[in-house]
Amino acid sequence: MKRLFSILAITGMMVFGTANATTIASTTTATAVATTITQDDAAPAETLGFHQELKKRFIEGGPGFMGIVLLCLILGLAIAIERIIFLNLSTTNTKKLTQDVEDALASGGVEAAKEVCRNTKGPVASIYYQGLDRTDEGLDAVEKAVVAYGGVQMGQLEKNVSWISLFIALAPMLGFMGTVIGMIQAFDKIEAAGDMQPSLVAGGIKVALLTTVFGLVVAIILQIFYNYIIAKIDSIVNNMEDASITLMDLLIRHKK
Repeated sequence: MKRLFSILAITGMMVFGTANATTIASTTTATAVATTITQDDAAPAETLGFHQELKKRFIEGGPGFMGIVLLCLILGLAIAIERIIFLNLSTTNTKKLTQDVEDALASGGVEAAKEVCRNTKGPVASIYYQGLDRTDEGLDAVEKAVVAYGGVQMGQLEKNVSWISLFIALAPMLGFMGTVIGMIQAFDKIEAAGDMQPSLVAGGIKVALLTTVFGLVVAIILQIFYNYIIAKIDSIVNNMEDASITLMDLLIRHKK
């Protein structure tokens, strides 16, 4: 009898152990499969790069308003880059130019100073040249020429900058318009279906939010460039004003 109980106990332990082992193996296998499936599902999201994600969101936002917003970004960046290049080329070492003009006035007179300005780029050199070109007419004529030509140079520095501010205002407005149109489309679908279903509203709201986001992103990017350009223009204009005063002082000392 004891042997029978021992055999039954051993058999029960083996069955129970086998069941546990089978359960653990099944659980481990299921976990591994689930992990593999999760990794396989997550793989496309990980391999989807920034450009692909951006392209996907752009297409989902609709080609209409998104294309117009993109056009605002391209045109605004083109004008901003052109202005930045022009302003950097217009930047002059005012102290060095003033010293060269002063040395030329002392050694070779007005013509030598005009030659120095002629060989130097930038609005400051142009203002110097216009002022030196009218030294024979008196200091009043020089001052008027410097002021008038300074206004001309300032207009050239600010050329097309207003277009950047237009695109900054236009991009978010187009985004908000896309938002309104997306909401209208969502309500039209609800009205046609006669039922409030999340799937009907989700598409229109998604388009609305995407157009708003892209419009704001374009405005932020262009605003950064715009502020840099305005700061650069202000710096050059201040140098022009200081140079004009310095030129008048140089000519007064030269006349003496």
